[in-house]
Amino acid sequence: MTTAALVLSGGESGRFGGFPKALLSTGTETVVHHLVGMCQAREFDPVVVVAGAHHGPIAHAVRDLGVTVVNAENWREGRTASMQAGLGAIPDDRDILFWPIDHPFVSERTVDALLAARASDALAVWFIPEFQDRGGHPVLWRSVLRSDLLALRPDAPIRSLIPEFGPQVRRVRVDDPGVLANVDTPEEFRTALDEWRRRGGA
Repeated sequence: MTTAALVLSGGESGRFGGFPKALLSTGTETVVHHLVGMCQAREFDPVVVVAGAHHGPIAHAVRDLGVTVVNAENWREGRTASMQAGLGAIPDDRDILFWPIDHPFVSERTVDALLAARASDALAVWFIPEFQDRGGHPVLWRSVLRSDLLALRPDAPIRSLIPEFGPQVRRVRVDDPGVLANVDTPEEFRTALDEWRRRGGA
């Protein structure tokens, strides 16, 4: 089954002084290089990187990676608006791994667990990694969700769709604090990076 990846980096990174989160360093590579590499290793096609406020520097950074870069011109309307811009670069028949850039320290095992859950569950359409009873990112969507995602208001939370799908939402338990590590500040980034390294992520 062909899967696409949608790596979302549309915001302005205000709490990082305007420096793009995508271009922060893990110590060996930038965050966006790290996420793209994990997706390409699993032969996701296409791998789409959505940029907004920092489209220029992000597009330049990934120019040799063989990814599709989408400029989310309406990024100010919110994450959903940027996600919808990225969907336009993905064929209608593709399932989608949706990966916000502010969750960079996710284990490869978590991505594989989402793919395994999809392979074993024909009913579910939305797969959410769960650590300590809390859902996180990235999430995996079946292609049938596409029209519902595009129908959302650009400023509506994506998660507002979850109740509509009830038992078709599959929560996949993982031993991975990275799915919850939302790095909105430099301090959160350093803490998440240290934890990722401690768990053998680098």
